[in-house]
Amino acid sequence: QTVTMSFIEYGDTIKDGDTAIVFLGHESMFPVKVQHGTVTQTKYGVIRHSMDLIGKKYGSKVTCSKGGWVFILHPTPELWTMNLPHRTQILYSTDISIITMMLELKPGSIVCESGTGSGSLSHALIRTVAPTGHLYTVEFHQQRAEKAREEFREHGVEHLVTVTNQDVCKNGFGVSNIADAVFLDIPSPWEAIGHAKAALKAEGGRICSFSPCIEQVQRTCLAMEEYGFTEINTLEILLRVYNVRTISLQIPDLGKAAEDNSSAGFDSSNPSNQGSPCTNLQQGTVQFKSGVPQKEMVGHTGYLTFATKSLF
Repeated sequence: QTVTMSFIEYGDTIKDGDTAIVFLGHESMFPVKVQHGTVTQTKYGVIRHSMDLIGKKYGSKVTCSKGGWVFILHPTPELWTMNLPHRTQILYSTDISIITMMLELKPGSIVCESGTGSGSLSHALIRTVAPTGHLYTVEFHQQRAEKAREEFREHGVEHLVTVTNQDVCKNGFGVSNIADAVFLDIPSPWEAIGHAKAALKAEGGRICSFSPCIEQVQRTCLAMEEYGFTEINTLEILLRVYNVRTISLQIPDLGKAAEDNSSAGFDSSNPSNQGSPCTNLQQGTVQFKSGVPQKEMVGHTGYLTFATKSLF
């Protein structure tokens, strides 16, 4: 049996069957399934998998047929989030990072998730709980659930995740009293709070609900209170990117120093006054580096509501 790549066990060499990231430049990359005898077209020319990829080291600089070159990168959850095929709206690394921290996830944690969607958060959760933890993810849509299973298998993480195709609001997560954390990204999360409480371990646990509308948040918070959750807290993460640029500013002309200082008894012949910063000021420009926010930036994505299962 051929040993394939894994999103959690990083290898050095590109092998037949791997998923690799073709990096063309800043914010320009795409995933490719490495297959013997296959070619991939890029704006720099053709990449021949058999000759250019298989057997090479990840991170290699590969020259394409037109003379341009690309880098071949080992996939990570962060790179997959930026390049995955979108079956639904996805969570990005900004929200994923705070979710992972606030749910207190670590290797060995048991996590329940709904819905699976495009698997952006799922890959990050799997990497965080590996090698001894497990993700139970529920997806209502049958085709999306099947596609998620296929991707997890291709990415070498199927032993760390269980995909279930059912309605979490009616049927729950399929597990009881074992989860350290529950994550909800569904249209009506308040209908799944009871199932989330049942899935969480008896001695407590954390829950997070992601919702784009504040009305969803209000109903979810009321349901959390009703089911005895404590430490209910809602926050929103906004990413503000700065561009570093060089700015040229004109030095102001403040006039001749001699005219300003003649009435004050300024003696230009006095050696102690030679080289005064006010004398011989020449008009010109000065350059310096400055950071400015982008004129257009990503705004609201969703509200993250966190809570803790009460021990009583």
